[in-house]
Amino acid sequence: MSSNRSKEFLQLLSQRALVADGAMGTMLYSKGVFINRCYDELNLSNPALVKEVHLEYVKAGAEILETNTFGANRARLASFGLAEQLRAINHAGVRLAREAAAGAAFVAGSVGPLGLRIEPLGPTSFEEARAMFREQIEALLEAGVDLIILETFASLSELREAVFAAREAAGSDLPLVAQVTIDDAGNMPDGASTETFSRRLDEWPVDVAGCNCSAGPKVMLETIEKMKQYTSKPLSAMPNAGHPARVEGRQIYLCSPEYMAQYARRFLWAGVRIIGGCCGTTPEHIKLIKNEARSLQPGHAHAEVVVEEPAAKAESMTPVPLAQKSKLGAKLAAGQFVTFVEIVPPRGVDASRELAGAKLCAEHGIDCINVPDGPRASARMSAQVTCQLIQQQAGIEAVLHFCCRDRNILGIQSELLGAHAAGIRNLICITGDPPRMGAYPAATAVFDVDSIGLVNIVSNLNRGLDIGGNPMGSQTSLVIGVGANPGALNFEEEMRRFEWKVQAGAEYAVTQPVFDVDLLERFLRRAERFRIPIIAGIWPLLSYRNAEFMVNELNVPVPAEYMERMRRADTTEKARREGVEIARDLVRRIAGMVAGVQLSAPFGRYELAIQVAEAIPQRSAPGGPSARP
Repeated sequence: MSSNRSKEFLQLLSQRALVADGAMGTMLYSKGVFINRCYDELNLSNPALVKEVHLEYVKAGAEILETNTFGANRARLASFGLAEQLRAINHAGVRLAREAAAGAAFVAGSVGPLGLRIEPLGPTSFEEARAMFREQIEALLEAGVDLIILETFASLSELREAVFAAREAAGSDLPLVAQVTIDDAGNMPDGASTETFSRRLDEWPVDVAGCNCSAGPKVMLETIEKMKQYTSKPLSAMPNAGHPARVEGRQIYLCSPEYMAQYARRFLWAGVRIIGGCCGTTPEHIKLIKNEARSLQPGHAHAEVVVEEPAAKAESMTPVPLAQKSKLGAKLAAGQFVTFVEIVPPRGVDASRELAGAKLCAEHGIDCINVPDGPRASARMSAQVTCQLIQQQAGIEAVLHFCCRDRNILGIQSELLGAHAAGIRNLICITGDPPRMGAYPAATAVFDVDSIGLVNIVSNLNRGLDIGGNPMGSQTSLVIGVGANPGALNFEEEMRRFEWKVQAGAEYAVTQPVFDVDLLERFLRRAERFRIPIIAGIWPLLSYRNAEFMVNELNVPVPAEYMERMRRADTTEKARREGVEIARDLVRRIAGMVAGVQLSAPFGRYELAIQVAEAIPQRSAPGGPSARP
């Protein structure tokens, strides 16, 4: 880092507005680089092309050049097999910008998001995220950047880790610009409002707060004007050239340089101190923006901006106690032994067979019907609608499997609110099987979050908060269940994820089918400290082939004793009886260890599940402490 240049940057920033460059990716794409390339790696394989873009921006009047390192962190580079070239790519990016700048522009190290989901919506911890940011920022500092620009952050928590990674790496003297991306309402994609992210940026150790990318200059100007109400720090604005349109297979940004220059004038009137461009902007855009900057006296608003101060926000609501959420919640809270039967949604629109099965279960004292959500990535009737039909027409409470595969975070929130409004109160939050496991392997999976992130979302809704932590004015009262696998191949990873689920708000857990009691006991010992009810999955085997499928395709351990018993059953009827008897044996052995059992009904044979339920010893409360709430 050049400390003199850094001081000079901060001094100039206090006196007038500075003009930054525009898009790097847009320019490289226009010069024939395919979109599926790693653009950061071009610093090594085609440095002349990258330097050419920098030179065009310098010629246009840019006073800040951002290095071609937006995605040069370990996580993003690893997707191209380039993680081990991280330092070389970042060093080259700084060198190329420095050579092009030739003292006429400041060199800003560009740092973008990791491209990973971090806690609470993903498996990457805050500590891991900060370490990855620090690794890239240290490489940029080694190469001698004048400042760091954190840009296009959609998650406020991820931006926080990047900010503090930068301060840990460079101390307090490095100029640091932190920019978020926003939607048409001025909110971050994670739901953080303009007020929320502006106040955080005002608190954090950044020198400049701002926005980049996003929808276009109009929305960004409105957001910048609001930000002024909540932060006294210098502001930056680097908008896209509007929304892209698809023209002959290419993404074209339609805001002309003249239009962007008009908005540059308005940004400068509003007091913005760094003005530049993002996606779709070119040296021609920057040239006209620079002309506007020369003609104005920046730093003073042209007209007073009046933004109505929002009313004070309500605090989060106290969650409804487990015992008051549902009949199932009351039984779990009281330590009563519960019994689920799994009923898979129908393939078509006729749910009469499933409803008859649910009624049969209700008549035999089953507590709940557990409804999977697209099991084995299959297309079936909506699990939520199936739950509604069961509760309305069969007179028994339902438990909705809710998986992340088919919904983004907005759809997840909408459907959870809808499920609550429709009277569904019990959930099992799961990640979901990938499409390649089902009949439609070309289907697109979403996976915005995994089951841990989903539990966090439900926990927020139960406290009256949306996905961005903003009060909704009302709250859900959903019982939060999660899955667990006592026979997981990587048992330590399974327990680590289980702990995260509990920390996120899980109130009970349902295991994968259990055949090996020793594995279940091991899991219960480790899970005992979490003090949530554990419900064991029980699957009546139908045949020896079914047992082999469990072992070889579902990775569910089946002891050799049970395999041999199923092998010796030489007719279909004998195999079914043997499978039921094995399941009954398991129920009798584990009834005192767990809070309940979930009984599968293979191929819709609900009578088999009921036969297994008859083996539950008086449906008594569990004796093991690990099973109690």
